[in-house]
Amino acid sequence: MSLRVAFALMLVAAPAAAQQAPVVALWPNGAPGSEARRTEAETVRDSYVSNVHNPTLTIYRPAPSHANGAAVIVAPGGGHRMLVWINEGEVPAKALNRYGVTTFVLKYRLARDPGSSYDIERDAAADLRRAVRWVRAHASDYAIDPARIGVMGFSAGGELVSLVADNPAPAQTPMDAIDRVSARPDFQVLVYPGPLGTPAKAVANAPPAFLVAGSLDQCCATSAMALYSQLRSAGVSAELHLYADTDHAFNLGTRSERISIQHWPDRLADWLADGGWLIPHGSAKIPPVSRKEP
Repeated sequence: MSLRVAFALMLVAAPAAAQQAPVVALWPNGAPGSEARRTEAETVRDSYVSNVHNPTLTIYRPAPSHANGAAVIVAPGGGHRMLVWINEGEVPAKALNRYGVTTFVLKYRLARDPGSSYDIERDAAADLRRAVRWVRAHASDYAIDPARIGVMGFSAGGELVSLVADNPAPAQTPMDAIDRVSARPDFQVLVYPGPLGTPAKAVANAPPAFLVAGSLDQCCATSAMALYSQLRSAGVSAELHLYADTDHAFNLGTRSERISIQHWPDRLADWLADGGWLIPHGSAKIPPVSRKEP
């Protein structure tokens, strides 16, 4: 079953009174610098979330019958002004569940929310790093393989993915045991990622990457191509899909009339499978195709 079909079935079959997904705070006493505002209510308008001061993960678990131990942390986009919570958070999370992937949707601090004092590289990227550490530290609680934890970001969320996966982490003093856990994701998925973080400064040790964007995207097509070129030159496994006559914010493609866009999540599923990320513990990845001439 494709991710696109999985999403369609999810809309049709979702029960009216679905069980609420659990939410966990990334820092028990509030994020560094945000402790005084951690109890402040978020703002939700037409499913867009803003005024985030207490970063959290919302957890979506696959059916136990086909959970495979892979995990993905999803960072929605929204220009660092808001979070596109449904189409770039909850929907891809639930679609990935159908492939046996446990997903965690991140609410991160928003540097461009009116009146915000946050910084993208200092605070929002720190939220994603903490999310990777938190998931890895709690891997056994969710039957997750700590060596198969990926990050997936849309637009502004894609910038955070690049800042965390392809750039050096700033020095920090650990606040607790979770801060001592590795924040390096095992693979990265960047969906029309914004330009911040590109050119990357630590591509030599970057994890395998899947990138997708539209050719008409004035914001993000160039940054996706630039990052892919960097990763490829550094010998990092990377796959780029750039779709013709397509602009920004196509989400999972369900609203597009272009067949190619409707099927882009299938290409992601192929990539995840070929990379061995959906294979349970102890199984080997598919080796890369040889470059030797026949």
